[in-house]
Amino acid sequence: MVEVKLTEDCMRLISQFESLTGAGSRDCVIDERNTRLIFVVNPGDMGLAIGKKGASIKKASEVMGKKIEVVEYNSNPEQFIRNCFLPAQVTSILFEGEPDEQTVQVEVRDEDRGIAIGKDGKNIFKAKKLAQRQHNIADVQILQKPPEGQLADDQMQE
Repeated sequence: MVEVKLTEDCMRLISQFESLTGAGSRDCVIDERNTRLIFVVNPGDMGLAIGKKGASIKKASEVMGKKIEVVEYNSNPEQFIRNCFLPAQVTSILFEGEPDEQTVQVEVRDEDRGIAIGKDGKNIFKAKKLAQRQHNIADVQILQKPPEGQLADDQMQE
């Protein structure tokens, strides 16, 4: 089990987020680069965090003065990675390396590639940061599929 160390700021933000939305949160990342707060909510609390028509998350965002993103926690690393990339649809996940040096290679549908990476790489940044904090995963990469009709390098050598 990975032990997440929360700063005083994060604890204050989690408390504020929980009182505004009613959703339990187990982690908070302050992303200064993208001026947003990322909360990892407890399993089953996603609906509470977002609220009807996004009302809860909008209210929390206004009160806290930053854009807020939420990811639902899952104790299964594969499912947690999938949750990090939503709404992009992950087609496959490959774990490589030793437990403390693990790298995850994620494949998404071609049409979801832009969503998975995000503007200025903010979504892949979120996935890497949360995977590291929640499951001790060293790196998360998005696989590049070769265009239709072209073989990948490893298929050419056969």
